[in-house]
Amino acid sequence: MGEEFSVLQGGCGKQACLRRRAEYPAQKFYGQRHAITGRLVVLFVLRTTCPELHEGQFYLRLIYDNLKKTMNSISALTYDVKEDGWETSTGFIKREVTMPALDEKANPKDVLAVLLEIQYAGVCGTDRGIWNRQVFKELIHQTLERENKSTRILGHEFVGRVVEAGSQVENLYGIRVGDNVSGDSHVTCGRCFQCRVGEEEVCQDQAILGISTDGIFSKYAKISAKNLWQVDFSRIRPEICAMLDPFGNAVHSCSKVELRGKRVAVLGCGPIGMFTVLLARAFGAVKIVAVDILEANLNTAKELGAHEVVLLRKRDDIEADPGLLQRIRELTYDKGVDVTFEMAGPNASVNNALAITRGGGEVVLFGLKDGDFVIPEFKDAIVKGLTLYGVIGRQIFQTWQTSQRMLSDKTNGIQEKVWKHILKEGRDTIIPLDSYSKELFEQKMAEHAKILIKF
Repeated sequence: MGEEFSVLQGGCGKQACLRRRAEYPAQKFYGQRHAITGRLVVLFVLRTTCPELHEGQFYLRLIYDNLKKTMNSISALTYDVKEDGWETSTGFIKREVTMPALDEKANPKDVLAVLLEIQYAGVCGTDRGIWNRQVFKELIHQTLERENKSTRILGHEFVGRVVEAGSQVENLYGIRVGDNVSGDSHVTCGRCFQCRVGEEEVCQDQAILGISTDGIFSKYAKISAKNLWQVDFSRIRPEICAMLDPFGNAVHSCSKVELRGKRVAVLGCGPIGMFTVLLARAFGAVKIVAVDILEANLNTAKELGAHEVVLLRKRDDIEADPGLLQRIRELTYDKGVDVTFEMAGPNASVNNALAITRGGGEVVLFGLKDGDFVIPEFKDAIVKGLTLYGVIGRQIFQTWQTSQRMLSDKTNGIQEKVWKHILKEGRDTIIPLDSYSKELFEQKMAEHAKILIKF
């Protein structure tokens, strides 16, 4: 576990006991060299009989005060308005940013914040859109201007360990230093009408990690504790915990409709579309048709449980694809599918969804693209009696509970398939931050539907 050395006394993870730490000496004490600074970071394990704690329980605490004092900056993947420019750049720029810190005197909100040491971060479709400067230009620029700064730390899918917690975090959320956590990327206000009635996913004053507030593509990140979800690596492996946010998108989408006995189409088989294929099968769909413009994605969808796949050619027009409509009618005895999940976003894909869904069917709209859309013959959607659902984010935290249970159940094979077929057991899909280069990242994004960053 590191370099062992002797000490006279230790401490424990319970803040109430720190004042009495001399009464509870540490039995084992270890140190590790920090990967970035080379400074000694102290770890210790304490067996305690402290009355406030469960007798005999082991506690792990990361002591990093010396590290904070000497570490003024850390590496992060960013976009900078002034130095990069939206129209004149692509990709994520690795640069040094200020080390985040909790300071309750200067910022009273820090009483409910934590400092995380990020372990893994996922790269999603939104990140790819920002990489190519296709989405969220206005929101990123407006919020940076409001914050009076030019650099946005990107990224929003993560798993990490709590290394420091505000004074009220444990009281309100039960989260302690040493806990492993993932978390929702939508930082909701808690005050608007939607938040007050339990519809936080459509909060009217929310911030989004990595877009309208700083994200998690860095070794350390400061995050509101209300957004965190404690995870257990004995139930869900850490690499998959880093993807609970996008997996939750698919859970939320699938929960909008009844899938038992239904014929389903999934338009767009990126990671969230792939998760949707897995979940639709688990939720009882009897026929799943996966549609994409990339043959590799369709091969993965087939491995995940799609009954049929349809490869589309990439088109510039917005009209529904007549070949897709014909194939869907062949597969559904000239009826159309009962439910269509539009997970890609382009205008043509939305029109495909409306065209291939049977009269009286349901369309779940999750894919997102900037700009105006044109829907030819919109009256057809009304005449067909279609029901349309717009889905954003996850239901906090109902979706998280469902996601955790689906992934923890070893009998359904979902976690195993995500690891084996989407993450390819970590082979070539996990990139250390220290190895980051724009060229390498672009290559891996082209080769794999889903990649992770390891910190």
